[in-house]
Amino acid sequence: MVLSAVEILRSQSLPMVLEQEIERVILSGEFGPGDRINEKELALRFGISRGPIREALRSMDSSGLVEQVPNRGFFVRELSAEQACDVYEVRAALFGLAGKLLAERISDEGIGRVKTFIADMDKAVAADDFEAYVKLNFAFHEFIVRNAGNPTLAQQYLGLVKQLRLYRARNLMLGDSLHASHLEHHEMAAAIIARDPQRALAAHTGHVDSARLRLMATVATHK
Repeated sequence: MVLSAVEILRSQSLPMVLEQEIERVILSGEFGPGDRINEKELALRFGISRGPIREALRSMDSSGLVEQVPNRGFFVRELSAEQACDVYEVRAALFGLAGKLLAERISDEGIGRVKTFIADMDKAVAADDFEAYVKLNFAFHEFIVRNAGNPTLAQQYLGLVKQLRLYRARNLMLGDSLHASHLEHHEMAAAIIARDPQRALAAHTGHVDSARLRLMATVATHK
């Protein structure tokens, strides 16, 4: 949905709203990794001047989604395989901590939510519904980090996930990789439900490490 002028005017921070909208456009795939971001086009789309667009893009430069190239403009960041590996390593450490904290702090209601996520993903896997599984996967991971009780951790983790969504090989998790990933989800859930922090730490860290290895193996076979 295109941002309306009324929505902009009601916002407390125009650049912040623009960041969210530009981010949505990028992550929807409208702009691909390495593409130049046309400031004039965005200004026309949102019905505003180019100044706020440029300010929003400068702010996004620090988030890792875009990068400014001197005398050329702003571009959607393109991760190399090595850079993606670096991001995965940091993500594994953060996700492991999130799992540990959640296991220590989760409520009975939260445990019910975890069980529902796993049941819904079981159904998606059984039906070979890849699209549904991917959506549930993102939602489950976000639930874990947002309910770990550490907003700084959640902010950093979700920022890394956004960067990885720019990686060209992000949609290559098919076949056996999907099933392996879901088995790891079961172990993560079991650790959380048991309220076992150390088991959760190992399961969550291992899940992201395994995802990194699966991704790199897929990249190697597609070179």
